Formats: sequence, structure tokens, C-alpha cells
Amino acid sequence: MTDRTSPVLFAYALTGPDAGQKLDGTDIARVLRDTTVGWVHLQADHPATPGWIAEQMPYLDDTVPQALTAPATRARASRVGAGVLAVLRGLNFNDGKDPEDMVAIRIWAEAERIVTLSRQRVRALEDIAEAISDGQGPHGAGAFLALLAERLNARMEPLIADLDTETDALEAQVIGQPDQELRHRIVAMRLQVIELRRHAAPQREALLRLEGEDIPFTRAQDRRHLREARDKLTRLVENLDEMRDSLAVLREELSGQLSDRLNRHMYILSILSAIFLPLGFLTGLLGINVGGMPGAENPHAFWYVCGGLAVVVLLQLWILRRARWL
Repeated sequence: MTDRTSPVLFAYALTGPDAGQKLDGTDIARVLRDTTVGWVHLQADHPATPGWIAEQMPYLDDTVPQALTAPATRARASRVGAGVLAVLRGLNFNDGKDPEDMVAIRIWAEAERIVTLSRQRVRALEDIAEAISDGQGPHGAGAFLALLAERLNARMEPLIADLDTETDALEAQVIGQPDQELRHRIVAMRLQVIELRRHAAPQREALLRLEGEDIPFTRAQDRRHLREARDKLTRLVENLDEMRDSLAVLREELSGQLSDRLNRHMYILSILSAIFLPLGFLTGLLGINVGGMPGAENPHAFWYVCGGLAVVVLLQLWILRRARWL
């Protein structure tokens, strides 16, 4: 049963005699103080989190706990002494949340300990925890950072691929069957793409910093994995840029087609109005109920009037044709 008074969500030993085991209670403090590598994940907005950090890691610079518990963050990475302070973001798959409203993962990594914090559930961290339990997890802080970056990309890639496929489908619909409802779909997708890119682009720079910083506990293999993760994220950001531009073009194309359709309808109504306005005037004039109306006593007057109106219509069509309105 989870201890509600503790900010610790879960903890694992990555190396040493307890490697691969889930830790609790005094084992967490022991592993964090040993020379073995341990990982602890905390609830960032738990009221006891600042106190836990101060107790377990009193040597930290004051700016580090503040950055780890700050309510608002952006993707970043920097070396602080012998450790690394990083903030990465993962897709939000929690109930009632939009995936593009990405969850911040605050990270403090040293040679022997890793502390992560988040305000909401993060599936990428759960993937790593499952891999550790299966004996296939990382064995160092550098490998942990590289694996986390890879898992975040792996969660993001299918969503961006689906958005790309939907963008292609929208393009065919806009060209083939433009509809007012498509406007709302295009706007919603464009906002989703913009929100994803807003978080993904700074994260690419953060991975570049992790790859390029002279971090003592990262091996050459870890840096290669970080480089691969950054390259993949760069491709994802480029796909988002392309989709954002495509959706903007589709919105303009849809607006143009809907405007052209409206103009055609108004043009047809204008032609019909031009034809029937004189006819309405003539029939209205002949319909006045006063004495002296010509043809009132003639049994063939109705057909004469119909013939005259037909001549008027033909004359109007000839004039509109000469004026290139038809």
C-alpha cells in the first residue's frame, strides 16, 4: 500500500546486490548513500518533497531543489557541479488530458544516484521501471538519461505519425470535398501540432546539452545513444514543422474554396434576380385593380402577356450573353 505521507512513488537499485529490486523505507536512503546506483521517483507537488530532498541531499546548491519543485518548467539541461539538472517532457496519457499537454520530468542525476520528479503519471518512466524489474534496465546515470530520452521519443513517434496521416487525409478532403466542418478539424489539429512543437523543440536543445556537456558519469556509448535520441527528436520536430505549414496552407485553401463556392451561389442568385426583377415589375403593373387595363376584355390577352414576358426573358439573356455575364 502506498504511503501517502511520503513523496516517494517508487525507487529501484540499478547496481549492487539489490540491482533490479524495488526499494522502500530505509532501503531507499541506504542505496542513495552507498556507492551503488539508485533511482528514486518523487511526486513533485507533494508537500513533503522539498523536505525529503533537503534531508537526503543536503549538499545540493539551493537552485537545484527550487528547479526540481518549480510549478512551471521548460525543457532544459545543465551541469551543476558533479551532477546534471535536466527537465524533459513526455506525452500526457492520463485520463481527461490531451497528449500534447506534455508532462514535465525533472531530473537530478549523479554518478551514484538519480532522482526524478513529476506532477502526473509518466508512462516512459514506468517503461524504465518495468525494464529494471526484468533485469534489462540501465546500469548507470548516463544510460538512464539516454534510455529516458529514447522512451520519450518512442511514445511521441506514433502520435506524430497519426497526425501526419490525418493531415494527408485532410488534404484529399479539402481538395475533393471541401466542407465547413473541415475548418474546425484543421484548426484543432494545427493547435495540437503547435503545442507539441512548443515542447519538443526546447527538448531537442536539452538533449544536445546532455550530449555535449562534459559529464563525468556518461560513457561514450551513452553519448551515442543520446545523439541518436536527439537525431530522432530532430526528425520529429521537422515533421511537426511540415505539418504546421501544411495545415496552414490547407486552411487557406479551404477558406478560398468555400469563398469561391459562396461567390458562385451569389452570382447565380444575382443572375436570377436580374432576370425576374423586370418580370415581377411587369406582372405587378398588369395586376393593379383599376379601370382601363388593356386587354381586360380580350380572351387571348393572357397568352399575349406570356409571350411578351418570354420575349423579355430572351432579350435579357441575349444582353447578359453579350456582356459576358453568362
